[in-house]
Amino acid sequence: MSVIGFIGSFYSYEGLDLLLAALPAILTDRPDVRILLAGGGPEEANLRALAKTLDIEHKVVFAGRVPNHDVSRYYSMADAMVYPRRAMRLTELVTPLKPLEAMALGRVVLASDVGGHRELIRDDDTGILFPAGDATAVADAVLGVLREPERVAHLRTRARQFVEQERNWAKSVSGYCDVFERLVRR
Repeated sequence: MSVIGFIGSFYSYEGLDLLLAALPAILTDRPDVRILLAGGGPEEANLRALAKTLDIEHKVVFAGRVPNHDVSRYYSMADAMVYPRRAMRLTELVTPLKPLEAMALGRVVLASDVGGHRELIRDDDTGILFPAGDATAVADAVLGVLREPERVAHLRTRARQFVEQERNWAKSVSGYCDVFERLVRR
């Protein structure tokens, strides 16, 4: 069985309906796939209804909100993490933390090509980017990764290296040193 995961809040801009809409196409090729949705939010009832409408509710696990100390266990259950955010001002400008968290844990990250994701993911190097708003593109990205286990190993390694080398505290705060020095001199 292959598990495709999402951990986070269930808001409409997260595009989780696209992930569910992609599942029937994924199941045609890989009937062993399951989706694990950990979290909750205002879209949960709509997502459950969509899973029922698509007749995939038996292939989708709604795990609910996960205590902080259990989050890494849920990441470890997934073969890939999918973040199908929709393109809008918020998702273009705000860099999400959950994909970064997944990358730090060495998970494969598949994400829509919105600005916040493009800041974190180099396509086919530290993760996979697909066109935002396109359920077929979600399905293609998932199937592409599931068909190529050697690619998965590379993506996991590169994602973890990226976080260690580029998204650490020292590097994150280094850009502020000059600003604070100028302010102190005044």
